[in-house]
Amino acid sequence: MKMTKNIRTDLALEMRECLYNETGEEISGVEITIEEDDELGITVTWVSITNEEGAAAMGKPIGNYITLESSSMKENDPDAHEEIAKILAQKLGRLHNLNKEAVILVVGLGNRHVTPDALGPQVCEKLLVTRHMGDDVPHDLKGRLRAVSALTPGVMGITGIETAEIVKGVAEKIKPDLIIAIDALAARQTSRINATVQMSDAGVNPGAGMGNRRTPINKESMGVPVIAVGVLTVHIMQYIQILYCEYKSRSLLKLPQLEHQSFYN
Repeated sequence: MKMTKNIRTDLALEMRECLYNETGEEISGVEITIEEDDELGITVTWVSITNEEGAAAMGKPIGNYITLESSSMKENDPDAHEEIAKILAQKLGRLHNLNKEAVILVVGLGNRHVTPDALGPQVCEKLLVTRHMGDDVPHDLKGRLRAVSALTPGVMGITGIETAEIVKGVAEKIKPDLIIAIDALAARQTSRINATVQMSDAGVNPGAGMGNRRTPINKESMGVPVIAVGVLTVHIMQYIQILYCEYKSRSLLKLPQLEHQSFYN
């Protein structure tokens, strides 16, 4: 199966849905597992791309993509947010097993001057960084904190430097055991905005969801494992236009509206 043209989305789950809706067939080399917690209103979908055929069809590299969806993310509900954070931490541990001595480099991707793209830099601002503390960690916290450092490389339009080049230069200097790249993601469905988190051990291609592919940040390019963590904050405008046209066409022709094509979804 060839990759469907002109489908832009950062979500492996969404790409798989688009391809399945087009062909009605499962994609060779792509496996999917769904876990639902009705009590908490959380759905976790694990999409695994296992071979080159699946990667070509999906337009994404071989690897595991975990998507957590919950409308509670949008609400001011600290208890729900804590439960979601616990599940995210558990799934993150399944992507990469770290020992207590592992050194982590968190990279906040994106443009801090553009609200929907500022997720990465804002996460780094709130992160507890500890690598510089060394032996100065308070006694009651010794053994409870791992070495964490943070980097916000900005975007090439401001720095004139490929983001991957900046990250690789820092990684070669501090030699982390793992890079966690935080980024804003783009999606097709408006209902997923600010309600969906995707984690992947395949790294990240900055700007890929908007068709602006840059040098990837992954294990091959960095020399250490990379986990990408993204939140859906961007909607691709062309799909609002497409859905609106479909909605108006069906209204004028008085055709029944398909549930998955609802303009309000």
